Amino acid sequence: MKKDIRALILEDNTADADLLVRHLRKSGLSFVSKVVESRKVFEESLDTFLPDIILSDYSLPSFDAVSAFKIIKNKNLNIPFIIVSGIIGEENAVMLIKEGVTDYVSKNNFSSLIQKVNRALREAEELVQKEDLIEKLKIQTKALLIANTELELQNAENEKRAVELINVNKELLAFNFISSHDLQEPLRKIQTFISIIMEKEMETMSDSGKSNLKRMHVSATRMRQLIEDLLDFSRVSVVDHPYEMTDLHEIIDDIKSELSDTIEQKKAVFEINGLVPVFIRPFQFSQLLCNLISNSLKFSVPDTELLITIQSGILKYNEFRLLNLPDSPQVCDYWNLTFKDNGIGFEEQYNQIVFIIFQRLHHIEEYSGTGIGLAIVKKIIDNHNGIITADGKLNKGVIFNIYIPITEQNPQDLNISL
Repeated sequence: MKKDIRALILEDNTADADLLVRHLRKSGLSFVSKVVESRKVFEESLDTFLPDIILSDYSLPSFDAVSAFKIIKNKNLNIPFIIVSGIIGEENAVMLIKEGVTDYVSKNNFSSLIQKVNRALREAEELVQKEDLIEKLKIQTKALLIANTELELQNAENEKRAVELINVNKELLAFNFISSHDLQEPLRKIQTFISIIMEKEMETMSDSGKSNLKRMHVSATRMRQLIEDLLDFSRVSVVDHPYEMTDLHEIIDDIKSELSDTIEQKKAVFEINGLVPVFIRPFQFSQLLCNLISNSLKFSVPDTELLITIQSGILKYNEFRLLNLPDSPQVCDYWNLTFKDNGIGFEEQYNQIVFIIFQRLHHIEEYSGTGIGLAIVKKIIDNHNGIITADGKLNKGVIFNIYIPITEQNPQDLNISL
């Protein structure tokens, strides 16, 4: 409450006005007062004196409390208005309070005056605070509405861009697939003609011609491999393959059978430890494991037994969080596959870039390939909303860790017996 209250007293009787002021002072209220008795001076005081409370006699010779209160209401002023009178009567007082007058005090009993004044001032202050709060809420609500409108516009724009991006990606994938597919036919003819020439015309060719023809054959073969790898990349970019609870043993056995000649040649040994069933797209994971195993076979250390270790398990979220992996997609448990070999590996600085398409760490004449294999692996993991990391050590092999989130949409049934 303010220290100095401004009390406007509407009273034509000087003695009554003095008595009223004395009672206020005796109560200890800190205030300044102004006594008026006419309508004109009352209205002027509302603008110049700026009262905090009005104490009004009920009836004056040329003015009255009812008229004074109507002025307050017409000006929309929230000033406590207390009638102080000895003739108004209880019935009239109740009627006026119903109309909005703050309170009533009888001149014959000033004992309740200070209590009613203090209450009126407190309620007026609370009303001001409430109105300030409402105004602030209105401003905040308006700002939130503006921000919400802007957010809706941004979301609409983002959705539009997302649809456009999806359409562009579909067009690119279609273009990639069709282009790669259509390129194979003329390439087959080129390879066929090269084979015919090498079979029938080699003896009559000069050494330079033979060399050039062999180089053409190598280039055509590499081109064929590149087209096939691009087709593979196009296929794994399409995510409409169904999810299934899958036993990786069967997939690995199929891959080992397919690559049996190379495995025997490289004297590769497989160590398969506790593979946990996983809810995945089997078609894509078969491609993933085939690429990883093929890489290990290709980049093995000469005259050294190649050891490929594959194992999996479940990581609780608290364990997974301790890995501090970037872009962890979801708060949940994770299925973890570890793939390890003891091949030539690579330097740690290449751990991130090995998954970039067409990225090669070795010269083509040292190790064949197109640089698409690990890009396909990364794309497959992206299709599963997962994460893959590489940990290479030069001449000490590489470890790949794959993390697939376990969610309600992608559950892992740990009770399956295999």
